[in-house]
Amino acid sequence: MAAIAARLITKLVDVQDKHGEATVVLTGGTVGIGTLKAVADSAAAPAVDWSKVNFWWGDERFVAADSEDRNTRQAHQALLAHLAVDPARIHEPGATDQFATADEAASAYAEELKAAAEAEHASDMSDNRSDEPGILPRFDVLLLGVGPDAHVASLFPEQAGVREKKRTVVGVENSPKPPSSRISLTLPAINTAQEIWMVVAGEDKAGAVGLALAGANPVQVPAAGPVGRARTLWLIDENAASRVPQQLVRKDPAGA
Repeated sequence: MAAIAARLITKLVDVQDKHGEATVVLTGGTVGIGTLKAVADSAAAPAVDWSKVNFWWGDERFVAADSEDRNTRQAHQALLAHLAVDPARIHEPGATDQFATADEAASAYAEELKAAAEAEHASDMSDNRSDEPGILPRFDVLLLGVGPDAHVASLFPEQAGVREKKRTVVGVENSPKPPSSRISLTLPAINTAQEIWMVVAGEDKAGAVGLALAGANPVQVPAAGPVGRARTLWLIDENAASRVPQQLVRKDPAGA
């Protein structure tokens, strides 16, 4: 996780050198939160101007705002509470304290993303942007974990969320993994990211990783769906890589 953290710090510094700010989409889970803690613990962390980093989440559990199940709460404990971040740049999906249903929270999150995209467009006409603002801001790095069932974010196999083509955010009900109500970016939204980093560890993920890299259908294997505009990077340990054809494996000398 320290190697992934070092890679993320370097990437954010590079993006800030180019754009003045950077945007990262965070994920939960053991590896995702462990990576954030490793960032906070890194001696290189001060190289990033954390006051100019925008934080979003790929998904969130639709529970109370103070619930320990919240990815956002775990991210605060692991990383955000330890850095000089700008609270206005932290964009958390809604909780049950604010919205009656996951669908309502998802719609509000989509509107927040759209507003950020419009503000970004108004201040930055570079990078060959079109004259019309998009519905999503620029995602420089989007982190994703993978479940043993091959789900990513809160997009589960065969469910409606992974089939969604038009909306950027969906409410998820009857999740096979508790809690049952969630909020998630859709695959079309995820795939607007410049770089998508799939961070995976553990032998229980090996089957999902192998199927994803073999080109399975994303409806059955959601982990096969994310594709970054510039790069899709799989950062996996040896156990998770045990069912990946060797010709597809490039070991990182830094241990990522």
